[in-house]
Amino acid sequence: MALRFRKYSWQLAPGSVRDIRQRVFIEEQQVPPELEWDDTDEIADHYLAVNENNHPVATARLFSALEETGYIGRMAVLPEARGTGVGEALLRHLMAESAGRYQELRLSAQEHATGFYQRCGFHICSPTPYDDAGIPHLDMRCLAPGLAHQVASGHKTPLVLGADKESWLFDQPSSFLDLMDSLVGQAGQRLWLYDHVLDHEFYDRHRLRELISALTRRHRLSEVRLLIHDDKPLVRRKHQLVELMRRLTSRIELRLVNEDYPTENRPFLLVDRQGVLSRHSFDKTEGFADFSAAHRARLMEESFQKMWDAARPSLELRELPL
Repeated sequence: MALRFRKYSWQLAPGSVRDIRQRVFIEEQQVPPELEWDDTDEIADHYLAVNENNHPVATARLFSALEETGYIGRMAVLPEARGTGVGEALLRHLMAESAGRYQELRLSAQEHATGFYQRCGFHICSPTPYDDAGIPHLDMRCLAPGLAHQVASGHKTPLVLGADKESWLFDQPSSFLDLMDSLVGQAGQRLWLYDHVLDHEFYDRHRLRELISALTRRHRLSEVRLLIHDDKPLVRRKHQLVELMRRLTSRIELRLVNEDYPTENRPFLLVDRQGVLSRHSFDKTEGFADFSAAHRARLMEESFQKMWDAARPSLELRELPL
């Protein structure tokens, strides 16, 4: 189906935007009108999808409460247009609109529709379903909308840990950081990181700190291991991960490799038992990411564990004042 997309403010939106939501949410799904129409409509951009005959078939809204995060909501497709790809095309259009504008996209998905959003690069980020207007919902997020909306068709569930079986190749710092955050943001229990140093450009970031902090709160047996060669840059300059580590000493540990034992010649990140992010060398941002690579992850875990067992704590960091 050939589609065109139009964007409006609430004040200038045609009646079809309201009509589609009225028909889908209020009449079909029995959402109370007082819950359907809210103040967010006034601040959101409203998108309308029209078919080749110029008939409206779907709508959604996009707004931002925080400058770095966009929120997608009120996504509705008319019954006669369902199953034709209209919903996915509209969602991907919203993601394309968000690329370069938002670092992250969030939405509240009806529980039965989570698979649809996963196919476009969103992952579930709420532990259990919750009720919204009498319908079970789950929170979902996409930490790399710029990558997800450009994904090749081979990625059936792009950026979803344990589901996306295609490798991602990267050669730019922005893609490297997006892939890193997408993996860390889905970690359920374990995060192991090996690098020469905790480069400030890559690791001294507020979003990464918040994602790791969330991991430590998510699971009582969470484990974050940071294994590096050189801690001098961390001693000379305050680092957000070091501050977090020193406040969560039972969950985050940093060690220095023992140079007398064999070490890996490239940095890598391991998430749970299937996520892998690896650069080809310490001084380049080129490499690959895998979201579902249990065999590869297991081999890299063995290498990491050997280096970890021979490593030592950083006495200099331990002595720094809080």
